[in-house]
Amino acid sequence: MTETIGTFTTTTTGTPVASDNNSLTVGNNGPIVLHDAYTVEKLAQFNRERVPERVVHAKGTGAYGVFKTTEDVSAYTRAALFQPGVETETLVRFSTVAGEQGSPDTWRDPRGFAVKFYTTEGNYDIVGNNTPIFFIRDAIKFPDFIHSQKRLPQTGLRDNDMQWDFWSLRTESAHQVTWLMGDRGIPKTLRHMDGFGSHTFQWINAEGERFWVKYHFKTNQGNDFLTAQEAEELAGKDADYHRRDLFESIDRGEFPSWTLHVQIMPYEDAKNYRFNPFDLTKVWPHSDYPLVKVGTLTLNRNPQNFFAEIEQAAFSPSNFVPGIAASPDKMLLGRIFSYPDAHRYRVGTNFAQLPVNSAKAAPVNNYSQDGTMRYSFNDPSVPSYAPNSLGGPHADAERAGEGSWEADGELVRAAASLHAEDDDFGQARSLYAVTMNDEERARLVSNIAGHVGAVRNDDIRERALKYWDSVHEELGARVREAIAQMS
Repeated sequence: MTETIGTFTTTTTGTPVASDNNSLTVGNNGPIVLHDAYTVEKLAQFNRERVPERVVHAKGTGAYGVFKTTEDVSAYTRAALFQPGVETETLVRFSTVAGEQGSPDTWRDPRGFAVKFYTTEGNYDIVGNNTPIFFIRDAIKFPDFIHSQKRLPQTGLRDNDMQWDFWSLRTESAHQVTWLMGDRGIPKTLRHMDGFGSHTFQWINAEGERFWVKYHFKTNQGNDFLTAQEAEELAGKDADYHRRDLFESIDRGEFPSWTLHVQIMPYEDAKNYRFNPFDLTKVWPHSDYPLVKVGTLTLNRNPQNFFAEIEQAAFSPSNFVPGIAASPDKMLLGRIFSYPDAHRYRVGTNFAQLPVNSAKAAPVNNYSQDGTMRYSFNDPSVPSYAPNSLGGPHADAERAGEGSWEADGELVRAAASLHAEDDDFGQARSLYAVTMNDEERARLVSNIAGHVGAVRNDDIRERALKYWDSVHEELGARVREAIAQMS
């Protein structure tokens, strides 16, 4: 009888293994010999089967899908994936921001919403969140912000005091914190939340015209949320609630989808707009720049191996394709360096060669070489340097279609306000007073009171309360009253 190929155990190099159960020993009770290569290999591999977790967005999940461009936005971008009728394979990773690998899915936290498009012009990544804004507007503050949301060095515990100390000293956080403390701070499932590119990006059309854009992925399942009590109960009952829901919904054929819209700002508008359009703490009012439909993102395939395809997936805001480029957003510019640098440390120098990260629909031609875990390499006939006269790849500016913007001035570390409405509290105030209804405002007050009420330091607590006074006088008064009733 011929044995079916693949049913016997082997070493990592394919050699058949004599036993899965018993180490090679000197007699039944003797020592394990060092030349039992399979036992040594198995234990050594086990010791190394975790890579360092992400510093942020550590806990996450994801799935594969397809994006179909259903509308014609070719007047704004030449990017191949956004031409009418084009379908592009995608990978999406959802995550929490502050929690570590074992943290509950239902903590109050922004959710990462990262999309990798395997386009014919290379991989394009939109690395956003389920919020259109963020806590800070300059990347130099990011490590301090994350430290304030993580754990105290001495106790290893999360701490409301340091969270509110940071937020109240960085009042640009007000818009995002108001959003976070509201209903959408804890989505019901990952399927029931929107996604945003958050930053401002640049689109360039075939004629070289430039536009500023913002991405909005609107859930087709409808927005829904968990109350603070429901989230707390689920954290104890099923810490992987969101991860489980996404996998099981796709597994049973209920494929979640999102409709992608963009806001488009003419290039010249940015110079004199009423607030800085590149400020990550601000949204563009839809009354000024309405949503323009682009297409549909559908998730229809679960990964076969969570570690290989989700944990090792590497998303980078630096991954652009022709027709799409960066903007002067300071957070975006900082992330363009930081993300691929983190991947080189966490996954390895050649992280882009892993199947989940490699370009699936476009050729890769460059002169990078060597490094840990190098797998692919150029044919020996290809020179290892550029420029060369021997037929090696060369840069093509027209094909790349890079974006640009004007910048001229002294080197400074303080961004002077150049726009009439560059303030920290105005949009947070509108979110509370205009966008939310009475029930949403009541839940917001309760959520804030529970969080601020846990602050032990009197000075930090009072500063946090004044922070909410600045958002809206009524909101500050209601939070004070709610905390007093809790005492």
